[in-house]
Amino acid sequence: MTTGDPKEERLQIGEVAARTELSIKTIRHYDEVGLVTPSARSAGGFRLYTAADVDRLLAIRRMKPLGFTLDEMRELLAALETVHAPAASKSERAQALTYLGECHARAREACDKLSRQLSYARELTAQLADYRNE
Repeated sequence: MTTGDPKEERLQIGEVAARTELSIKTIRHYDEVGLVTPSARSAGGFRLYTAADVDRLLAIRRMKPLGFTLDEMRELLAALETVHAPAASKSERAQALTYLGECHARAREACDKLSRQLSYARELTAQLADYRNE
């Protein structure tokens, strides 16, 4: 009960979890909320994922620590698809690029904040190293 190119590699959810470092539970949740839908199902009903599905999950994994909500992730993924869609109009591409630019600015701010937090954590770790029982 598969669809698409039969030669394309299809991975079961456990393999996808290992490749993406996401839990099976998280991948199922993303399926339930419509962020990533498996490209096919096996005859036994198992979810089967393609390389494109894995890429989408990796993109989501990158968005999460930057504070994007599920709806924002959905919109960002749609904008990325629009930019690369041959059938997208000039206007649709322009709108998608504008949104991606806004996301870039927000991601940069979040990265700066995370860098500062990591710096603070390293400072504390260095300070606490003086108190090791070795």
